[in-house]
Amino acid sequence: MSHVPPHVVIVGGGFAGLWATRALARDAVRITLVDRRNHHLFQPLLYQVATAGLSAPDIAAPLRHILRRQRNVEVRLGEVASIDTGGRRLGLEDGTALDYDMLVVATGATHAYFGHDEWAPHAPGLKSLDDALGIRRRVLMAFEHAEAADDPAERAAWLEFAVVGGGPTGVELAGTLAEIARHTLKNEFRHIDPAQARIRLVEAGPRVLSTFPERLSEDARRKLEKLGVDVVTGHAVEAIDAEGYVLGGTRVPARTVLWAAGVAASPLGALLGVPLDRAGRVHVGPDLGVPGQPEVFVAGDLAHVEQDGRPVPGVAPAAKQMGAHVARAVRARLAGATPPAFRYRDMGNLATIGRMAAVVDLHGLHLRGLPAWWFWLWVHVLFLIGFRSRLVVLINWAWSYWSYQRHARIIFGRSTRAAPRTPTD
Repeated sequence: MSHVPPHVVIVGGGFAGLWATRALARDAVRITLVDRRNHHLFQPLLYQVATAGLSAPDIAAPLRHILRRQRNVEVRLGEVASIDTGGRRLGLEDGTALDYDMLVVATGATHAYFGHDEWAPHAPGLKSLDDALGIRRRVLMAFEHAEAADDPAERAAWLEFAVVGGGPTGVELAGTLAEIARHTLKNEFRHIDPAQARIRLVEAGPRVLSTFPERLSEDARRKLEKLGVDVVTGHAVEAIDAEGYVLGGTRVPARTVLWAAGVAASPLGALLGVPLDRAGRVHVGPDLGVPGQPEVFVAGDLAHVEQDGRPVPGVAPAAKQMGAHVARAVRARLAGATPPAFRYRDMGNLATIGRMAAVVDLHGLHLRGLPAWWFWLWVHVLFLIGFRSRLVVLINWAWSYWSYQRHARIIFGRSTRAAPRTPTD
């Protein structure tokens, strides 16, 4: 009788899921990687797609292509509908089911609007390529609508941009929007001056980049203001709708509001029937296993694990390390051994503010300005998957550096808003 290798089902093809899959390449297991999208996404550069600096294929690659030489893995395109931990069975939305011996859930995070989900259609977040292309369309169409508007108030509303959330994503979005308005679109319109666009970054906390040392946070604020960004801290947005937002009791007419404030864990964690934290993350044990379910592990942004009294941050290096650790834990569990405890190695914090401007915190070593920008660029290119992606991104960034141009300024799909009427309509 032939021996059937244990079946390991990994849900999620992000950093944690992909790194776990690749780490099990030489093990005598049968792996099924399930994802609702067919690609792995390098999420730290997603804002570059949203702001037309890069194209979608530059930061994403098909999972089947990445894993084509790994013979013990099968990629399954689908979305999980149910998890029967007692019967060790995964139900998919298409009605099929997968039985597993070991399960790894690594489905990441989504947007959180702090109880105001009605804001979502008016303030899109940035977690997927669909989100990025939608934001790109919204941003570029705002300038088109402003160009076509005859009413000065309407034109001003189209040229009013707000980014809610002063973390790395919000800072990067705001800084890049300012560069687009001041440099990229210069001399391209006849009835508006794109440089007159107002870019506002709103952070409810006392400072932007709150996870960075205060000196770097203040440096980032100064760099943003130098780019022309209006940085507002200590105030939370009170309402958002299709016509604008309310801040400090004052209504601001704005047709483009982008959300970079809150995140919530994937709803898949709730299917495990175990305790969750306030953000919906699964409380896992030191080995990233689910308490009481030795065959189930959770990794990446969906896992709540504390180290030195603080939760491990939801960043790409942490997800990669969790994925590699889960592979070791699965290996140990299948061998009847006790998995080791997970230990996160903090790689530091990085954020770019704009052209030749970034901040880097590497365990007490603080970089600012051009050296930080070069370091940020090198790290992100190094972490991309595939030679083609690295080469294309380097070429595109070099071109943008010298020309201020952003090559991916193609508007896809129809605008979600009707353009203002003009006398020729």
